[in-house]
Amino acid sequence: LFLRFHYRLSDRQVMERTVTDMAFRWFLSLGLHDKIPNHTNGTHFRKRIGAEGFQQVFQDLVTLAREHGLVNDRLRLKDATHLFADIAKVGPLPLVAQVRERLLQAADPLFAEWVSQQRTLYATLRQTTAELPDDERLAHRVEHLRGLATTLQQQLADLPTPPEKDSNPVQRLQRALTVAFKLLADRADPEAGDRLASAFDPDARNGKHGQFYVGYLVDVAMDADSEIITAVNVLPANGAEAADAATLIHQEEAAQGNDVQGLSMDGAGYNGPVLRELTDPEGLNLDVTVPPPSTPERTTFGPERFALQVLDNGARVLTCPNGQTSRPRQHNANPNATQFTFKADQCAGCPLREQCLPNPASKIGRTVVKNDYQAEYDKVQAKAKTPAYQQTRRVHPKIERKLNDMARHHRCRRACYRGRPKVLVQVLLTALVVNVKRIVKLLA
Repeated sequence: LFLRFHYRLSDRQVMERTVTDMAFRWFLSLGLHDKIPNHTNGTHFRKRIGAEGFQQVFQDLVTLAREHGLVNDRLRLKDATHLFADIAKVGPLPLVAQVRERLLQAADPLFAEWVSQQRTLYATLRQTTAELPDDERLAHRVEHLRGLATTLQQQLADLPTPPEKDSNPVQRLQRALTVAFKLLADRADPEAGDRLASAFDPDARNGKHGQFYVGYLVDVAMDADSEIITAVNVLPANGAEAADAATLIHQEEAAQGNDVQGLSMDGAGYNGPVLRELTDPEGLNLDVTVPPPSTPERTTFGPERFALQVLDNGARVLTCPNGQTSRPRQHNANPNATQFTFKADQCAGCPLREQCLPNPASKIGRTVVKNDYQAEYDKVQAKAKTPAYQQTRRVHPKIERKLNDMARHHRCRRACYRGRPKVLVQVLLTALVVNVKRIVKLLA
């Protein structure tokens, strides 16, 4: 596996190279006349070890680096890159066809006669709807899929012998039903997010990284001093990249028993709930460095000039620089913010009107939006003016170069496998290879 991910080979290619490459034989401790293992052994080995086992192997390597004094806890650099799923991007009609076919294939070992009847019925449906517009054809096929899934769910529940419900055919059908009902739920609510993108890799999602793609996010945390990767994770393409920062730090600290002091992220980390979780003194208590968004210079009083007070009964009152008060008038579009509007007569004779209202001639009062995480945002803005911030941002590109190394030189731009657990194994092994290269360079 190490040779595979180091040289960007397949399992079969590794074994073919081992036949003639003496360096491969030496690395694998194989003599000149020893039998070469079958390439399928790699598949069985990965399945037996699983993502958790490879995660342990990865962290064991980080532990060795720590024992050699290569890794310290001063600062972690965190970033993510995109990884294309091993599938073709399809439209709604082909996607329904994929889900239906995989559902019938999974049901065939258990209900062969019923599946044969359903294939005949579908052939008739296909002929009768061939001349209809695409949206009507799609509606007919979705209803057909709904009937198949509902019937199979009932037939599966009626299986007579309970032990057989743990068999491989039953588990395969259960997975196919889960995918089918996910697609039906997406069709029932077209505006819902997290939509199914493929029947062949149901964990992959649609995301945007420059352009739209179907796949995953590879999220990485790296020691800023040694450039050794300390934690990795795989998210769907639409996953919460910022919130995964806490997952990466928890992952490392649980495995190493250490206490990371600082974390640097890109603009995605400018997220109130994430900043609060990362900086919580009772939690991770990290010194977080995030670039704040650029904002135009204000010519009027900003929201920070308005004092927010929470009364004993839980009510919130906002006080302006002139002493006028306002209660919340409505919820802002942002669920983490509240909008306060002062009445027109409160602002009419205010001596600070020229400094407060964007249009002093307006007949309406001032509107102020208060964010629940304003304190966290203020800390980010204040830190951005310090020399420590500039120093951290100068070293942050190291993580981008590391991701580029994984993607371009070790084929971590496209998934070799399907399903998030298997893709995580690919990323863990890629990160392990990259770490070994770095450790050898540092120790040499």
